[in-house]
Amino acid sequence: MSSRIFQNVIIQMKDAVDRTIGVVDEQGFVVASSELAMIGSRLDDFHLYEFDGSEKPVTTASRTYYALYSPGAKFDYAAFAEGTDAMSRTICAISAVAFNEAKNNYEEKHNKAAFIKNIISDNILPGDVYVRAKELHFVTDEPRCVLLVRQMENPDVAAVEAIQRIFPDRQKDFVLNINETDIVLVKALPSASCPEEVQKVARSIETTLQEELGIKCVIGVSTNARHLRELADKYKEAQVAIDVGRVFESEKTIINYESLGLGRIIYQLPTTLCEMFLNEVFKKNPIETLDEDTLETINRFFENNLNVSETSRKLYVHRNTLVYRLEKIKKMTGLDLREFDHAIVFKVAMMVKQYLDSLNNKY
Repeated sequence: MSSRIFQNVIIQMKDAVDRTIGVVDEQGFVVASSELAMIGSRLDDFHLYEFDGSEKPVTTASRTYYALYSPGAKFDYAAFAEGTDAMSRTICAISAVAFNEAKNNYEEKHNKAAFIKNIISDNILPGDVYVRAKELHFVTDEPRCVLLVRQMENPDVAAVEAIQRIFPDRQKDFVLNINETDIVLVKALPSASCPEEVQKVARSIETTLQEELGIKCVIGVSTNARHLRELADKYKEAQVAIDVGRVFESEKTIINYESLGLGRIIYQLPTTLCEMFLNEVFKKNPIETLDEDTLETINRFFENNLNVSETSRKLYVHRNTLVYRLEKIKKMTGLDLREFDHAIVFKVAMMVKQYLDSLNNKY
């Protein structure tokens, strides 16, 4: 970061303090100071090993130091003040707060990754997006998609670096660490419609994490954003893709928001409404009365598009046997799965039950 930012703070504070203050880098060289002659010189009493990551001051024979830490970094800069008395410690502490604030504001303003993270986290007003984008020389209407990578087992901080190596262009593609398990990739796309390209990107991430770090992950893929201001909504889509996929497409590791279908609608329904629906559909007997063999028959029937002959062949049973089973299901539930409308109701009901079961297991 430019030392000019620190120097501007010192100029504003200079008349309010009665001793020399300044900032040194990790090697002890003065990058800003109220005594201009000191800039560029090295302070012999500064030793990096004395800073252990805490926010406590370090006092030498003639100076007091306070570290300025950056998120994810062990050490960045340190504020210093001449003297070791209580007043020096106070001045140094106050200076460190001012330097840190100026430093963070500068980095937020000039760091594109921080700007993108603020957008997807809804930490910036829509009107400010245009202003910041112009300051950062950002193309606002370039097509982009959001991929949420969730590490399922043994999350590793090295996963962020592994993904960054796949997408080294830090001006167009942004890899953001969200929390211990979640990583977001905001990927610039060659066109507004390129699903094959997005799938290729997701597969490359999954393969890299598995082969290099032994990490299993699930990747939620949003629809494409046509403007920067849409990224927050696209991030939510990627989250929903993972959450809904966990319930209805648990066998998949790459889940596209736009392919969620009915699952996406059911996921947004209140549980009370879901329970009412199940009670209305299964008036005769609750769905729990269906045994595993019966549910297997139903699932295979749906998989084969309600085709009796094809389903019986896949189940290795006679056609009449399958018809008998379907008649039995009709008597138990009042729904004839050979009729399209009844089949749709039953399919939705099974998905609603699956959703409610997932909520019970979650808690």
